[in-house]
Amino acid sequence: MATETASRVDEDGAFAGVGLGDGRRLLRGAAGVVGFLLVWHAVSLTQDPFVLPSPVAVAGAFAGELVSGDMTTALYQSVRHWIPGTVAGTGLGVAAGVAFAWSGLLDDLTAPLVRTLRPVPPLALIGFAIAWFGINDWGAAFIIAVGAFWINFYAAYGAVEGVSEDLLDVGRTLGVRGDLDAVRSIVLPASLPGIMTGIRTGLGRCWMLVVASEIFGVPGVGREIIRASNNLRVDRAIAYILVLSLMYLLVDVAFRAVERRALAWRA
Repeated sequence: MATETASRVDEDGAFAGVGLGDGRRLLRGAAGVVGFLLVWHAVSLTQDPFVLPSPVAVAGAFAGELVSGDMTTALYQSVRHWIPGTVAGTGLGVAAGVAFAWSGLLDDLTAPLVRTLRPVPPLALIGFAIAWFGINDWGAAFIIAVGAFWINFYAAYGAVEGVSEDLLDVGRTLGVRGDLDAVRSIVLPASLPGIMTGIRTGLGRCWMLVVASEIFGVPGVGREIIRASNNLRVDRAIAYILVLSLMYLLVDVAFRAVERRALAWRA
């Protein structure tokens, strides 16, 4: 086992500098995608187009929506409520998670409320979104923010709870005084990896919530998916689903770059 591990480390290290290790993974990933597309195409030959269109049909629908400008318009409309919903839900979730985990008083006061509200799915709040904000970007952003809040709340809460008491004792010995100083100097840096994991998870969750946030008529990618599904245009629906996947991929890659910088001290 030790020899196996060492050879693997040597192999990765040897190829990392020239990028061959990454190239090998890319080739494997590409082979997996090609295999999936071949299976998809083979199965689609046995089904009606409105049940399972072929990859070629989906590619044609994707190109058609992109050239017409409908896809970029829908994406812009979704981004308009994805950004404020994600930012608000993430910020409030992290802040509340850190505060409640650090303060026993706040935790005791809010525990019954948190346990009552946590199981409520964002879709159940559509009526409130319409009543409070209307059928617009703010109503959709509210649905997204609710989903982002709970993911980040529990990630931050768990990360702060996991901070070692020994680490806090060392900080006090070195002159850290007061709650704010302890949170700023010790708790936040120590819990940052867990918080960043929650943020990354929330970013993906928020793109999934785009469809839910647009189910009551707000324009965007989600509404186009629902419309296409209702009209049995499955090729068009899959094309817009791919847009959500691509947007998540771009956001995830960008966030991972930020995460590596923020956590560079761990290396």
